[in-house]
Amino acid sequence: MKIRFCEHNKGKGKVYRRLKEEFPDLNIKIKECVKQCSACREMPMATVDKEKITARDGDGLYDKIVAAIREKPTEE
Repeated sequence: MKIRFCEHNKGKGKVYRRLKEEFPDLNIKIKECVKQCSACREMPMATVDKEKITARDGDGLYDKIVAAIREKPTEE
């Protein structure tokens, strides 16, 4: 599973740190751009396996990403 944050997105920092701490085995990175500029400017967002996830705030984004992680079976 790949989780990507745009370095320009305002909601990424706390969410990124929490996810790295809680899920150290996942492929989580902050990229220069994730090609979702309209959503990225408006609200906290990330991509999970190239699927855009947005929320009103960082806590909401974290909750949505964790739900997506738990829904998808991990490839091992």
